[in-house]
Amino acid sequence: MTQAGLRLWPRIVRHGEEVRRAARRRDWPEVRRQILAAPQEDWAMPLSGLRGVADVRPWLAGLIATEPEPALALLASGSCHIVWAWDAYTAAAKAAGRDIDHRRCPEFQERLRIAEAHLHEAIEREPTWAEPWHQLLFTARGLHVGPDAARERFETAVRLVPGHLGAHAQYLQQLTPKWGGSEEAAHHFAHAVTAGAPPGSPLGVLIAQAHLESMVARKGGALAYLRRPAVRRDLHEAAERSVRHPAYRRTAGWIWQHNVFAMAFALAGEREAARDMFRLLGGRISASPWSYLNAGPVRGYRQWRHRCGVWL
Repeated sequence: MTQAGLRLWPRIVRHGEEVRRAARRRDWPEVRRQILAAPQEDWAMPLSGLRGVADVRPWLAGLIATEPEPALALLASGSCHIVWAWDAYTAAAKAAGRDIDHRRCPEFQERLRIAEAHLHEAIEREPTWAEPWHQLLFTARGLHVGPDAARERFETAVRLVPGHLGAHAQYLQQLTPKWGGSEEAAHHFAHAVTAGAPPGSPLGVLIAQAHLESMVARKGGALAYLRRPAVRRDLHEAAERSVRHPAYRRTAGWIWQHNVFAMAFALAGEREAARDMFRLLGGRISASPWSYLNAGPVRGYRQWRHRCGVWL
């Protein structure tokens, strides 16, 4: 590291390393302890540590069958089946050489249905947990449950944990045109949530996220959209209410929040604002939203960081 604490080599930050190590040695009590020790709104991060662990789904199935309190194993299994489902869709789309209708990928649908079943059973056993409802927002899109059911899942999650950033971010995805919503609905939601949040709330990142979604939806003129004066003002106002506000505090999701603003400001031509975000990040990359760029997360991050004059 440099004296300023910046990483020389940008890297994608992987959450849940303690969970990953414990799962590899099949230490369920430690996996359980790590997840339950986190605030409910952050459970998705330790749960993500189960991704890529060899034979994790059969192991969790055994725990579901034998644990006296299997709710957490059901939640973990549901989360893993969602990742497995998207792996199936990605493989099918790659084989076809193009995006395909999710409903025409049987493996994707079947794995999501298993995830739904496990998540609903977790809810029956632990009705005060918000994380199963957050995970059900992923399956809502893939299974096309419809806007009313998706809204109910979101509202239940935020009733249990009002500031659940993951639930807000996933419901914003539901409202975008690519999932049957509209650009207007997505932006209205982002602004309404931000306006209703206390100063310094991380929920202001939803406005930047909504603008990146609008940019991606434009095949041509994507940068021109972000560089509109009104959009640039909106990004600054959102940052002032959230990550740049004196009341803002870094929580488990701060890296993703700052990456969203870094990308939005960089592509919008707001180099000074982007530089501030890049320097705070110090080379810590979240795959989202940089995966939207053709260059991929690490290369895209480095290219735009350099264009903004940050080299370390």
